[in-house]
Amino acid sequence: MKEIIGINHIGIRVKNLESARAFYEQLGFIFIVGPIGPEPVAIMEHPSGVNINFILNADTNTGDNILMDVTEKYPGYTHLALDVNNIKSVQNLIEELGIHITEGPITLPDGGIMFFIRDQDSNVIEFHQNG
Repeated sequence: MKEIIGINHIGIRVKNLESARAFYEQLGFIFIVGPIGPEPVAIMEHPSGVNINFILNADTNTGDNILMDVTEKYPGYTHLALDVNNIKSVQNLIEELGIHITEGPITLPDGGIMFFIRDQDSNVIEFHQNG
């Protein structure tokens, strides 16, 4: 479809708004509104324009990320990838914040570099610098 012009937002199911908000504020996201609507949803946005909708109805008794941490491979979105312009600076900040890097840094054949972290609910976030 040629009418698609971009991504409006990413929806992430979370267990608790306060812990999700605190985690993503460390990454520079700003709280906009919420909870609103029947799901309910809360919205945060990064100054770069990346918008996240937290769907606030995750089962608080679950531990594993069903798309990433179990033997069976279920269909679905597995991670959020954020473009960055200085991967080393981002890595240093993540380490200073005490957030565990779960994989990487990985250097790609084209010179791109990426690494992965998990948020408070084990959702995967990739930081990616193009080569």
